[in-house]
Amino acid sequence: MCLVFVCDEDERVIGRHEAPGAVQAVDVETQWRLCFVPLYFKSKRRHICSICGRRLVVRY
Repeated sequence: MCLVFVCDEDERVIGRHEAPGAVQAVDVETQWRLCFVPLYFKSKRRHICSICGRRLVVRY
């Protein structure tokens, strides 16, 4: 008996916004799929340095 799970995670950039300073706010939509069936959608806002391109961690 052989059991195979085909999982995939896809990230898509929805939009970019200029934030104060040398920072860009990027809206990202994440989609998880199991055998090409979408299971989970989540939208996030990430902050990226405009100069070096590194992801910044924002703590509230």
